[in-house]
Amino acid sequence: MQDPLSTPDHPAGVKPALFEQFARIGRAMAHGQRLELLELLAQAETPVDALARTMNLPIANVSQHLQQLKQAGLVQARREGRSIIYRLASARVVDLLTQMQAVAQDTLGEVDALVQGCLAPQDALEPVPLAEVMQRAQDGLVTIIDVRPPHEFAAAHLPGAINLPLADLAQRLGELPAGRAVVAYCRGRYCVLAFEAVARLRQAGFEARRIEDGMPRWIAEERTLEGARTRYGGDNPA
Repeated sequence: MQDPLSTPDHPAGVKPALFEQFARIGRAMAHGQRLELLELLAQAETPVDALARTMNLPIANVSQHLQQLKQAGLVQARREGRSIIYRLASARVVDLLTQMQAVAQDTLGEVDALVQGCLAPQDALEPVPLAEVMQRAQDGLVTIIDVRPPHEFAAAHLPGAINLPLADLAQRLGELPAGRAVVAYCRGRYCVLAFEAVARLRQAGFEARRIEDGMPRWIAEERTLEGARTRYGGDNPA
């Protein structure tokens, strides 16, 4: 016979029931590709097919991942014509993602090993803090470039940033002011686009650095951004 004190409708049984619900979030996020999808959706709401192209995955696989995230209440979907467009359910999902990355960096040696082995060879210099970058940009000392795709830039970007997607960088170097340092950013702290952009800029003779962190953390910190970003579900309109 079940102990009545352990049932969910009794105060003594509430805590286990609550923690089982909390675990649903952990299970939904317990896949690297689903975490990457959350980072992409932190940039802008995006159709399923575009997410699949960005991640180089079959649409069916991406749809399954998104359904699991949706069942856990982390993302929302809407239909526009024949497209299904996803967005984060709340700005708190961005905070959850950035905190998970921060804890992993603090506790898992494998994270540092991957950064040092794969990313640092492209740029071993420490990234520049955002506050310093914005002050130097205001003083006319640096040019800020956003190397994400145009639709992500249009949704939200740093004030004064120029959109130079990585794929177009070589052809558009002439747009950068001569003799001025360049600072680049992309989707987040571990996004390879900024690392690659800085390496290419230095090869072209520019003084180039990365900006510390990236869009998800700046959104979580409620930094001032420009663009027409669709609000996350549950947010009030801007």
